[in-house]
Amino acid sequence: MSNEFPRGKKPPTQSPLFWVNQKDRYLRQLLIRDIEELTGRDLIIYFTDCDRTNARIDRTDDCYLAELLGSRSRNEVDLLLETNGGETDATEKLCSMLHNAKPDLRVIVPRRAKSNGTVIAFCGKEIVMGPSSELGPIDPSIGGVPVEYLINANRHVSADDDRLVVLQMAKDALAQTIGMAKRFLKTGMLSGKEEYEIEKIVTKLATKDKYQSHGAVINATEAETLGLKVTALDENSTLWQKLWLLRTMYAFDCQQKGYAKLFESNNISLPVSDVRTQ
Repeated sequence: MSNEFPRGKKPPTQSPLFWVNQKDRYLRQLLIRDIEELTGRDLIIYFTDCDRTNARIDRTDDCYLAELLGSRSRNEVDLLLETNGGETDATEKLCSMLHNAKPDLRVIVPRRAKSNGTVIAFCGKEIVMGPSSELGPIDPSIGGVPVEYLINANRHVSADDDRLVVLQMAKDALAQTIGMAKRFLKTGMLSGKEEYEIEKIVTKLATKDKYQSHGAVINATEAETLGLKVTALDENSTLWQKLWLLRTMYAFDCQQKGYAKLFESNNISLPVSDVRTQ
């Protein structure tokens, strides 16, 4: 590959028309290989166009993640993640897959991994963040209403009140999120920590006690203060500059191609089209 265009003078092995059609992917994968050479780790990508689509973590994502995990050549894996969150059941499946694959996993968040994206980040032994990175609270909602509001509003309903179902759904959703977050933190970056320490962190993130807004910004400093294991990269570091360039390529290419998501590694590219463009 190093002797071929654009790094070398030899023309690509693919036909010109095919190469030009796929050039964005080839250039991204070239940069992925550069980053892998710098870190000594495999790099896989789960990128969502958060600004122009409503794409979220959903039940189809496991097939794409399985392809990426199956393509890795090393046990040391970096997952570059950008998402606004999504379905809790689907998130639990992705987290289970990451856990079962047992890679030496880091999660890289160049820009944002919000809501259940933060839960996925808990699967790593550490979270790599930079100046523009943010995590978010993980409090679940039902129909766009935070479950804590539903629990408080329906706390005193009688046994024959239809709202009792809503109350139970809210309690179950909160319990699922808290249990999932605790489980993956305990087996990941907070392995060896006392149960009460993990409980304290998760409670802050899953209730309104600390963060009143679901969109609250948790930057690298705040994440470390909470007790999460974070590697904060300086904006001038070579690794951060390459990661930010790669993330920018995904944002631009998704907009140009009408992709809602892109799952990618150095040899696999799996775009998911924005249904609104079809």
